[in-house]
Amino acid sequence: MIRSFLTVSTGTLASRLLGFARDSLIAALLGTGAVADAFLAAFQLVNVVRRLLSEGALNAALVPAWLGIREREGEEAAAAFAGRVLGTISAALILASIVIALVMPLIITIIAPGFVGSDTRDLAVANARLMLPYLAFAGPVTVLMGLLNAQGRFALTAFSPLLFNIALIAAIAALLLGHADAVFAAWTLAATVGIAGLLQLLMLGSQRSARLATPLRVTFDKKMRGFFAKAIPGMIASSGPQWLMVAGAIIASATPSAVSWLYFANRLIELPLGIVGVAMGTVLVPELTRATGSGDRGAVAHAESRALELATGLALPATLGLIVLAEPIVRLLFEHGAFGAADTAASARALMALALGLPAHVLIKALSPAFFARGDTMAPLIATAKGFVVAVALAVVLGHVFGATGIAASIACGAWSSALSLLRKGADEFGFAVDDDARKRLPRIALAALAMGTLLWLTTAITPAGGHSLLGLIVLGLQITGGLVAYGLFLKLLGIASWREAVAALRRPAHQDRGA
Repeated sequence: MIRSFLTVSTGTLASRLLGFARDSLIAALLGTGAVADAFLAAFQLVNVVRRLLSEGALNAALVPAWLGIREREGEEAAAAFAGRVLGTISAALILASIVIALVMPLIITIIAPGFVGSDTRDLAVANARLMLPYLAFAGPVTVLMGLLNAQGRFALTAFSPLLFNIALIAAIAALLLGHADAVFAAWTLAATVGIAGLLQLLMLGSQRSARLATPLRVTFDKKMRGFFAKAIPGMIASSGPQWLMVAGAIIASATPSAVSWLYFANRLIELPLGIVGVAMGTVLVPELTRATGSGDRGAVAHAESRALELATGLALPATLGLIVLAEPIVRLLFEHGAFGAADTAASARALMALALGLPAHVLIKALSPAFFARGDTMAPLIATAKGFVVAVALAVVLGHVFGATGIAASIACGAWSSALSLLRKGADEFGFAVDDDARKRLPRIALAALAMGTLLWLTTAITPAGGHSLLGLIVLGLQITGGLVAYGLFLKLLGIASWREAVAALRRPAHQDRGA
């Protein structure tokens, strides 16, 4: 499980790093004015769709259903089921793209009410319509990724999202070199989003996964209706962080540049959330489905315990690091071209507030698979809805008083509301199987993270500010490296990590895919 987790995390890390390069170039190209707000509002809508369909979301329903049919009825029945899912989702999303294009002005008005009556709304509508072809490609891409994940083939699904960022970076580089007008540049980037989705589909469609979904059919029979009844709540629940950001953007749209500040701050939150959270959703669902289906409580406890340890061990130091180093990180990554020092300060404050919710987001990603593996996708959905309501209610008040920072804090509170709701629900229904090792390690992991954060904070008082120059890159790199080394030493001193055992475990031959 940990080997698969590392595979998915590495691919996600590579994709997120390319995403930072992409967003740094977007900041330099568009800045934080009306054109940038319009483009980013539309792009955020596409990102919700991406997370709604991909990054482990569809695993919530597809993987347990596909594995169950393969075990009961055989490979041919599983392939026929996958073919119906692939055909039906593809047809539904093509139709949805057409309908959404027609009502896009209404959608933009809902997600960005502050744009109403200005040219910004018209720009956002145009950008969003140009991005819509991505929606038609994202559905089949996600089904093919889910089939590969169900077989334990995580490498291709982990690295295929790189194509999305590579395509956008190439387009941005060309626009920067050509000194393109901002509006034309935004339209060109919006059109490139659909091309990026097509590239992913062509790559995955040429793999063995395509043969696992045959024959291709469009149907909405009883079995399909049952599948979508579970899939849709799970998909919405799995994209909880994006729904919370949408809630924040709705409130922030009334404040100039606030949508941009929140967007760039959230991009930094998505790095650790992607590395940990996406890997949790991708790897844990098939692992827990097999263990739950076999009735092996020991395997369930082991998977849930190791997942909770990994989530805590990676989320806590990331949270503290982002809070302590918020301003130098934002300055180094984004303060170029049209993105100025005032934008850096505002984005950094929003980042510090958003980081407080990172452990909650990761906790949700670690807890949700326990429900998904048991066929329950409604409990995570209800928890997500509660968090959304909390975030919106607080954002109305805190956003009015503290601006983008208050909205970011509201999003963090919404995440904690969802996490606590899910924790209570699981404890009441089936109890989370956390073993004795996890009970001993978790407090020590938290102590090691706190020690690292304290040490990192002390170093910032004696470290010269390097700005966004080469010196800034060196200084920030040394701080992050020092923090990681210190955290590793604290884990070792507290008896949590044994590097020799970890390396030996990773070198052991992987189990062959079950039944594949």
